[in-house]
Amino acid sequence: MLSAEDNELLTRVGPGTPMGALLRRYWTPALLVSEAPTPDGDPVRVRLLGEDLVAFRDTNGRVGLIQENCPHRGASLYFGRNEGCGLRCPYHGWKFDADGACVDMPSEPPNSVFKDKVKLTAYPTHESGGIVWTYMGPPEEMTPFRDFGTESLAPEHVAATKMHTTCNWVQAMEGNLDTSHVSWLHQWDGVDDIPDDGSDKPGYPSNAMSWKFWRHDRAPRLEIEDTWYGFKYAGIRTTPNGFTHVRMTAFCYPYNTAVATIPFGVRQSMFVPIDDENCWRYSFTTRVIDNSRGVGGANLFAVAPFRLARAEVNGNGIVPREYTAENDYGIDRDEQRSTTYSGVAEFASQDLMVTESMGPIYDRTQERLGTSDKAIIRMRRLLIAAAKHVRDGGAAPATSADHDYREVRSAEKILEPGEEWRILGTNEDPLVKEMDIAWASDRAPVAGS
Repeated sequence: MLSAEDNELLTRVGPGTPMGALLRRYWTPALLVSEAPTPDGDPVRVRLLGEDLVAFRDTNGRVGLIQENCPHRGASLYFGRNEGCGLRCPYHGWKFDADGACVDMPSEPPNSVFKDKVKLTAYPTHESGGIVWTYMGPPEEMTPFRDFGTESLAPEHVAATKMHTTCNWVQAMEGNLDTSHVSWLHQWDGVDDIPDDGSDKPGYPSNAMSWKFWRHDRAPRLEIEDTWYGFKYAGIRTTPNGFTHVRMTAFCYPYNTAVATIPFGVRQSMFVPIDDENCWRYSFTTRVIDNSRGVGGANLFAVAPFRLARAEVNGNGIVPREYTAENDYGIDRDEQRSTTYSGVAEFASQDLMVTESMGPIYDRTQERLGTSDKAIIRMRRLLIAAAKHVRDGGAAPATSADHDYREVRSAEKILEPGEEWRILGTNEDPLVKEMDIAWASDRAPVAGS
């Protein structure tokens, strides 16, 4: 369990907090590119790390991210006119560019120089992988943009989405670092009827067989390896035929997770704080190459009586919430008794049900953690230590441009006798080499896995 002091440090992200200071040292998702698609289009409200901001794409196509309240009398610039490379306040016509400079002040005399003295908070932006990223930390500490495999890809090779979660960001992220819960929360009674497709032997199992392994061995052994970007860990299970099945997941400072069973391209989930009690769950996926070997088989959830969250509305990438606490996440008690372990049909809502039901910020002094929680414990310790290090004047970890962030990968495999799981997903992994060759032959940039 955590002390009350450390729980506060871990979860609070507003200006002036140690964790907020750490998070502001990284380029952070602010909104989807699809939310501000056209020059001089509608402004967008953005609440990020407890700050109220407005995003707009100016006449030249540049995305500005500025404080919401006009510095004159505090009116919301969300209601402003986006025109002529600036956002004009509807109250008195003051106009601000993407850098936060006041470029027009028509309510003052023509010879006034007052506008040159007015500037509002503005944060730099960078577009990559269908996401508009921003840096909110001290300008002198601004780090290079971290390329997770999206920087050189064409828009059609990347998909990005986000979904609102009504709980603290760490609380939401912990589900992605908990490999044991797939053996319980996401289970269904039909797993035992999955026919043996021959993948219960060394190699890459079909996704259908993975379900079977998760159900067969419901108490995985966890092993963790620290890395330059954070850590990766393996959930180790024994298959029905006695082989060793490994499900490997990666954590990258400060909120990135790469969850296993996605061997082609790059898929990451990022748990970005809106404020202390809400977060966005961003996901980006790079183009998937032709899977002629059939690794992974059908879609992970296609073999189960579950479904993913509803399709994107109007193609804007924001995944709507059909099931919430207000309707008990659509739980069906008869289904829970007879078919599924959770009684919730939508896969994402199963996770939301358990993490949001803890309350906005769970009191971690009440926890009793076991061996299956090793990865969660490691993540918390790393984040708390990093926040304290930055608070005391140190540098944030995993920000260097010297690293290749495409190395943040996941993997799932039935190991050969004597095979070491730590090689999975690295540049020494034969599958990674094969995928890189396939990307190159397809004249597409290597996405890292």
